Amino acid sequence: MTLSNSSRPTLRRLLLVTAGLLSLAACATHEVDYQGEGAGVVGSGARVQAQLETPSVGTAGQDAADDPAVWASAMPVTIQGVSTPGFVAGTDKKAGLYIYGLDGAILQFLPQGLLNNVDVAQGLTVAGHSMVALGASDRSPATTGVTLFLFDPAATDPDNAVRHWGHVATDVVEPYGFCFAQVGDQLQAILVGHEGEVRQFALSAAPDGKPAARELRRFEIGSISEGCAADPETGALYITEENVGLWRYGLDPASGDTRTLIQPIAPDRLVADAEGLTIIADGSARYLIGSSQGDSTFPVWRVDGQAPVWIGRFVVTDGTPTGGVDAITGTDGLDALGGPVGTAFPQGVVVIQDDINDAGTQNFKYVDWRVIRTALGL
Repeated sequence: MTLSNSSRPTLRRLLLVTAGLLSLAACATHEVDYQGEGAGVVGSGARVQAQLETPSVGTAGQDAADDPAVWASAMPVTIQGVSTPGFVAGTDKKAGLYIYGLDGAILQFLPQGLLNNVDVAQGLTVAGHSMVALGASDRSPATTGVTLFLFDPAATDPDNAVRHWGHVATDVVEPYGFCFAQVGDQLQAILVGHEGEVRQFALSAAPDGKPAARELRRFEIGSISEGCAADPETGALYITEENVGLWRYGLDPASGDTRTLIQPIAPDRLVADAEGLTIIADGSARYLIGSSQGDSTFPVWRVDGQAPVWIGRFVVTDGTPTGGVDAITGTDGLDALGGPVGTAFPQGVVVIQDDINDAGTQNFKYVDWRVIRTALGL
């Protein structure tokens, strides 16, 4: 085909645009941290709405709220003089840790540094008492590693609260993801570094009551990673490599770095950045829920069998026209707990970080598990 003179500039412009797009594609193979600019892009999925939300986290315009953890008790406990059937811990990655009631109200704030991901576990014995342990990845220069907290569920004095317990030092440059694993009578802590470093520890209380940690395993994921969730029932450890996909490792340290790619980054399944992970038990079934930050959706797999089974995805839509809670977009971390979680969530709750709100800054929203289960046809 012969091009006219008038066609040549147009072709030149097309070639320049194509070269630019190829350059951008090449850049996309490197680390791409989510900054909230895609929060308006919402993918397809079963539609649900949040039941309630916490106040805003951090100062205006700050990327602060990051990751929650949920704990509930069969009997009410006391936190700062308030009786509550449980709490939600939520990180402000600029300042510390919030403790919320199951109604979303702030019960406590611990100004404990640059905390990123948080998890909670029950059953750690300290000084003869069964305690609730909280752990968070800590990016503070002086305390880089894992910062630990304790809560005494049996104490009834008015000043009972979540207390700072101690610190586990690490060589991870920028701690990012964190999760606990209760393996038999041993509490394990898994730390995921920004660049994909993993450190797995066994935690206990030393004779002086301070935390003691013994490293069990270390391995490399390959690139920027964050979310992790342990499933001791099947011996699995799930980790998201943000721009690659969802991996399943063995929870047993002897399994080394052997892994299986459960879900690669793909449209309508898991869109980069792949972020938080959590497992919820619903009777004999257990479900893994992820955060597909790139399209504000939440993929779900059933994981109580020999291999994860794809279930589908849900999105948390806007309920404000009917006086409800606004939509959830650009989620980083999330956590879930099955069974009774106070009176408001008799069969479980999923707590999700929200990047953009109709009013205020980032916060955490509570979604009734029954609503999600119905929407997905479980």
